[in-house]
Amino acid sequence: MAAVTAAEAETWLIEKIAHRLGVATGEVSREVYFDELDLDSTEALILAGELENWLGFELSTTTLWYHPTVKDLAAYLAEESGQRAATA
Repeated sequence: MAAVTAAEAETWLIEKIAHRLGVATGEVSREVYFDELDLDSTEALILAGELENWLGFELSTTTLWYHPTVKDLAAYLAEESGQRAATA
């Protein structure tokens, strides 16, 4: 499995969040906290599940808590993906 870059993860996250919110991708800031984006807990769980499917590995239930913006989460996902690809 190839590693995901932070830019790829940011793009993926912004597209999914924009779709869920029914807004243009340009309206989703990479630096706004997830809890400010009007995503309820159910939508956050769905997003996490879609992320796991896309990445090919399971995320901790606290991942979005510890990485609360698109920018932070994308950086974490790139790092985690790179480590998993290196050991595969």
